[in-house]
Amino acid sequence: MIYVALGLLGLVLAILVFNDGQTPVVGLEPDQLAGLAGGSALLAMVVAGFWGEFRSRMGENIRALLIWALLGLVVVAAYAYRDEARELGNRIIGELRPGSAATGPGGTVTITRRAGGDFQVRAQVRASSNDRTQSFVFDTGASTVVLTAENAAALGLTPKDSEYSVRVSTANGTTVAAPVFLDSISVGDITVKRVSALVSRPGALFDNLLGMSFLSRLASYEVRGDRLILRAAP
Repeated sequence: MIYVALGLLGLVLAILVFNDGQTPVVGLEPDQLAGLAGGSALLAMVVAGFWGEFRSRMGENIRALLIWALLGLVVVAAYAYRDEARELGNRIIGELRPGSAATGPGGTVTITRRAGGDFQVRAQVRASSNDRTQSFVFDTGASTVVLTAENAAALGLTPKDSEYSVRVSTANGTTVAAPVFLDSISVGDITVKRVSALVSRPGALFDNLLGMSFLSRLASYEVRGDRLILRAAP
């Protein structure tokens, strides 16, 4: 290969000498042709050097090339199927950690049922400049989102006694709660802003409830077997 490159370089030089550097050759000016020939010869010598090194350890180098080709194929495949891989990963996380939101195509979020039989939904709640991840029990029977007194306090919501004015029914009987507004509730990629909620009296409730003031603002929600599927409003 080196000899071929040197031969081509010599041929170009001979053409340039006989051409007297005045007339374009194959559409190139003489200085452009000279630069192209010199660069090509240098590249040919570099390639020849690498080829000689490659040929001396042919088997080992072919194995290395195959490994790199396989790695490249894996990277290309991972990029091409990135959405499917993300959905699969979210499903695995949902199975390992029930309550974690698994984001799917079309703005859907899937929650896996807990062993106890209910849907525990982990949501990011923002209120009074505080941002907390809290667990909610999915409850279509609750007309609004309800926070326990302790979880509300973690968000900076501490209603006065006079603000507990809404009567609510719980598993422990009838009690009163204080109306509040939450800046936002996010479940996976679904975010609902300015959500009305209630804060229960201390000791009256032991779990937050994800009620209709959040659910009714979604495009839809449904239960399929052990999965709760939420769809974001357009």
